[in-house]
Amino acid sequence: MANFAFGLGVGTKSAKGEWLEVYYNQPLHNADNTLVNAVAAKIGYQGGNAAIEISAAQLSSLETAFLSAGAEDQAEIVRALEGSSQPLVVTILDTDTAPASTAEVYLKLALLSHRLVKPHGLDLSGMFGLLPNVAWTSEGAIAVDELAKRQLAARAQGRTISVNSVDKFPKMTDYVVPAGVRIGDASRIRLGAHVGEGTTVMHEGFINFNAGTLGVSMVEGRISAGVVVGNGSDLGGGCSTMGTLSGGGNIVISVGEGSLLGANAGLGIPLGDRCTIESGLYITAGAKVTVLDDQNQEVQTVKAAELAGKADLLFRRNSQNGRIEVKTNKSAIELNAELHKHN
Repeated sequence: MANFAFGLGVGTKSAKGEWLEVYYNQPLHNADNTLVNAVAAKIGYQGGNAAIEISAAQLSSLETAFLSAGAEDQAEIVRALEGSSQPLVVTILDTDTAPASTAEVYLKLALLSHRLVKPHGLDLSGMFGLLPNVAWTSEGAIAVDELAKRQLAARAQGRTISVNSVDKFPKMTDYVVPAGVRIGDASRIRLGAHVGEGTTVMHEGFINFNAGTLGVSMVEGRISAGVVVGNGSDLGGGCSTMGTLSGGGNIVISVGEGSLLGANAGLGIPLGDRCTIESGLYITAGAKVTVLDDQNQEVQTVKAAELAGKADLLFRRNSQNGRIEVKTNKSAIELNAELHKHN
């Protein structure tokens, strides 16, 4: 038997004592009960889901607990944190239920970005109300209402605090850089993104939380919240996927394997394997699509939603009459193989 998740975190609090963010160096998914039980005795954990702030003395005692459970990697974290003046927290999730604290949300976002859980694999209900809006600066996380005083104090000492963003989410790479990825502009990847091994995100590419790639992909467009891109699929420059926060509603937009969204294309339906949407074409669920046979003869007209998840389709716009057409996609496999040759 195992607990759903475990993390020893170090973070930042506001002057009011409220958590702004929590960093988990090595979060655990399905943590062994031997480890959890050993830690419980040191910090007073009574079961269930809990985020327990710990003292320096409790931190020191955790090293022995981790070693007794054979968790040398967690013991190393303890040794690295000894002497820190930053607030410390142990977060234990017995089950995957809606988070109840900022520390719990950050642990779940860390599980996603560490690739321990795939998008849509966690209960994130109510998370926005638990994430404070934070000024992410060159001196770390600062509460927005404390920023002006901190900037003035820094100026008085001859320093400048650079504000990178004001948001509920930090950039992923300040918390984890997954193995085997290339990222052109780290500020465009939010914590909670799942970036598959072999993925390249170019400078204009964007990946939101609870979304991302499952394998080798070239991302030059936008992967909105909740959107999952299958292995071997690519998003061309400026293309868009309609997420659950940007008009997609409860429909889970996804891209299958070996598919391609052309430059400035858009996707508002789940796309199957080995599909292509030509550059500049935005496919929404209600769009009328003319289905063509292998002789380019019209077969029927359907709503795009009826084609959701179907494989081997090429979506294009007829340059003469402007209608959206779809036919069998014969070139997707060869095209993507070329794209990934040097990825």
